[in-house]
Amino acid sequence: MSTAMLYQTDSYLREFDATVTAVDAQQRRVALNRTAFYPGGGGQPYDRGQLAAWPVTKVKNEGGTIWHWLAGEGLPEVGDVLHGELDWQRRYALMRMHTALHILCGVVWRDYGAQVTGGNMEPGKGRMDFEFASLHKDLVSEIEAKCNIEVAAARPVHVKILPRAEAFQIPDLIRTKINLLPPAITEVRIVELQGLDLQADGGTHVANTSEVGEIKIVNYKSKGAINKRIYIELE
Repeated sequence: MSTAMLYQTDSYLREFDATVTAVDAQQRRVALNRTAFYPGGGGQPYDRGQLAAWPVTKVKNEGGTIWHWLAGEGLPEVGDVLHGELDWQRRYALMRMHTALHILCGVVWRDYGAQVTGGNMEPGKGRMDFEFASLHKDLVSEIEAKCNIEVAAARPVHVKILPRAEAFQIPDLIRTKINLLPPAITEVRIVELQGLDLQADGGTHVANTSEVGEIKIVNYKSKGAINKRIYIELE
């Protein structure tokens, strides 16, 4: 009862129609045969929006089945065809932020060789942790300037889904300290910021770095001897 994940190949899909494949009345949630709702993961929050008359308050992937929690009265039934619509303003803000974090990651990896140790985001704000021994104001300003050069470069963003064995032939595909891809995953989704960054990633992104807008590093902190956190914001 797996769900076709429409967002994996089209991050700009705002509306869709789908058939209800399962209903969990106790948790007030439904599964669909296909969905554009991102269920969360990799630091990116789940989407919100509407399924027919029901507000979608939470989305989660459980073993390939994507469940949608519904508010309001009543529930649909198995076999019902529902029209889904994303909260697009929120989703697009998350797409811009996710790509901004990849720009940051790409610059830091390319120029300083620092691995990622964690990250998180919300609309307009994000943070990423790196293996830096030291981080200071001048270096942070330098990183910010380099990130905005990459925004202005208008680099296309490409998405591919590759067999696991082929994907892992790509050097430096995994930038996190620990490979978080379970062995059971046979296909790997690759996100490439052309000429800058290439990573395994399941989230949604804009189509071009120019859509991100100005990246501002608003703060940085030491989270340990070789763990430094950088906070960014977008307009």
